[in-house]
Amino acid sequence: MFKKILIANRGEIACRVIKSAQEMGIKTVAVYSDADKSALHVQMADEAVHIGGSPASESYLVGQKIIAACKTTGAEAVHPGYGFLSENATFCEQLTKEGLVFIGPPPKAIEAMGDKITSKKIAAEAGVATVPGHMGLIEDAEEAVKIARQITYPVMIKASAGGGGKGMRIAYDDGEAREGFARSKSEAASSFGDDRIFIEKFIEDPRHIEIQVLADNHGNCIYLGERECSIQRRHQKVIEEAPSVFLDEATRQAMGSQAVALAKAVNYSSAGTVEFIVDRDRNFYFLEMNTRLQVEHPVSEMITGVDLVEQMLLVAAGEKLALAQGDIKIDGWAMESRIYAEDPYRNFLPSVGRLSVYQPPEEVSSDQLIVRNDTGVYEGGEISTFYDPMIAKVCTWAPDRAGAIEAMVNALDVFEIEGVGHNIPFLQAVMGQERFLQGRLTTGYIAEEFPDGFAGVEPQEQVLKQIAAFVACASVIEQSCRNTTGGKERRFQSVILGAQRWDFDVEARGKSFYLCLSGVQSKAKIDWLPGQRIASVVIDGVEHVLQVQSLTNGFRIRHRGADLVFRALTPRVADLMELMPEKIPADMSRFLLCPMPGVVVGLNVVEGDIVEDGQSLAVVEAMKMENVLRAQKRAKVSKIVADVGAVLSVDAVILEFEEV
Repeated sequence: MFKKILIANRGEIACRVIKSAQEMGIKTVAVYSDADKSALHVQMADEAVHIGGSPASESYLVGQKIIAACKTTGAEAVHPGYGFLSENATFCEQLTKEGLVFIGPPPKAIEAMGDKITSKKIAAEAGVATVPGHMGLIEDAEEAVKIARQITYPVMIKASAGGGGKGMRIAYDDGEAREGFARSKSEAASSFGDDRIFIEKFIEDPRHIEIQVLADNHGNCIYLGERECSIQRRHQKVIEEAPSVFLDEATRQAMGSQAVALAKAVNYSSAGTVEFIVDRDRNFYFLEMNTRLQVEHPVSEMITGVDLVEQMLLVAAGEKLALAQGDIKIDGWAMESRIYAEDPYRNFLPSVGRLSVYQPPEEVSSDQLIVRNDTGVYEGGEISTFYDPMIAKVCTWAPDRAGAIEAMVNALDVFEIEGVGHNIPFLQAVMGQERFLQGRLTTGYIAEEFPDGFAGVEPQEQVLKQIAAFVACASVIEQSCRNTTGGKERRFQSVILGAQRWDFDVEARGKSFYLCLSGVQSKAKIDWLPGQRIASVVIDGVEHVLQVQSLTNGFRIRHRGADLVFRALTPRVADLMELMPEKIPADMSRFLLCPMPGVVVGLNVVEGDIVEDGQSLAVVEAMKMENVLRAQKRAKVSKIVADVGAVLSVDAVILEFEEV
């Protein structure tokens, strides 16, 4: 076994690999860029080596710097994690030439499966079902349109070297095919240095289900069940679970057998994932093979009890798999929620900044419940523009799916993040939807359930009234915080949320409160003091966990996807507030504003152009994804404020318009 390994990655996956290596008694070396000098993975490793500037192209993507760090520290092997150099066959070959071990598959397998066109041909030859499509390369947008018409719309336009949702577009007509081809080609060149594009049929109402495989260098290969990864946004997975509620045992075995056949066809070794698209009739088609550890690997570990990182290390050291297919049993159910630094209320645009508060749920491990948080950040750390905006992966396990969902809901309830926008409210909203609870999932889930974007959850009237009751009690607690006698207090409190108003008569007796609203009596038990961010509330026997932020004359309350600002006033002040004029927001419709921190990579108009509703105006790249900004109405471009290459902050002006 290795004595020391280097992790050629950052963030949560670097921390994840370090944990398993250290449990095996293996010393670890971290590498870091300028932006990551204080990162968590640097703190966790036994040693750390600086490898360059903040952009990945100057650090994590420079293979020679990784090799030099190995030589400096005496590391014998390199674990690439996912992303960066994890699927770079050339890097793998360079390591071998230097006498270093790549903790992953052989370069020929990486090369074969890394090219989506080649991989589909190999899959077909291995007897794996494939999606109908055009396997040749496509030269220009007009050829893309011609091929799309032959396949018939809708089609998926994909970068041959793509991954992580980059370089991928769905087209339903000729116009979308032309623009999708241009955007996919540009993103592919930017992200992978390879702009080759191909087209295949888009399967409607599909599920994205993948099979985890594990192989050694002695011809042994097994599969470890499946993962349901259908809930995606822009082809980026958001929530994953294992197993899939949709598969029956026969389909599971068929998919597993084909995944193993494909792995053996390319002499695969190490951990890998074969991804399938599955239609409503459980027909499945090969999508791609990821020749690396997947982001969502923890859910497979939780239902099988197999540490995939440990197995990768053992395989790389030349050992045979100690597991046979018959040893793999699916036990219970696991969920994973990806916590991203993004603003769900602004179309999930990336968010950057410092984590002024970062308090994840407590990790638990028992025979009835597991709560796991894989992360690479800490309170006070920074989310930068240079890398993927993932903050953490919250994973839960329980004996059944309902229990795993309940555990996830409880974990998200107490996950506190301040300083950057994050998608926890959205994740909570999904977890509470009846469709999700029933397991009726497709890759179009988010678009179908949130067609107008995410605007937060509107609590049911009874829940809203109970939260308002808490606000009334919390206001009394704040006013009485200097009273340490624990005596009886009574106050009249008006609680306002938008146009809604509740007038409570509140009597406090320690942590117990007796409320009267419109003649109806209720009892509350409140475990909260001013300054605490989490409140445990029981109102008439109903329990709630609320995230609380004190404001002037009120509170911000976050609960199960709802983000609400209440005012807590005396009845007299509440009466007077109703007479105040409403503040009208400024009209910003004559400006095109940058919706996120990013770089302007394209301007599609010039001053004087007349633009129509929906017309593409500019392209902004943020965190390696290109975002097309479109006109909201017919107008004339009066002024271009930002040039191509400009680095902009949120709400910076790009264009100005005038009416026509």
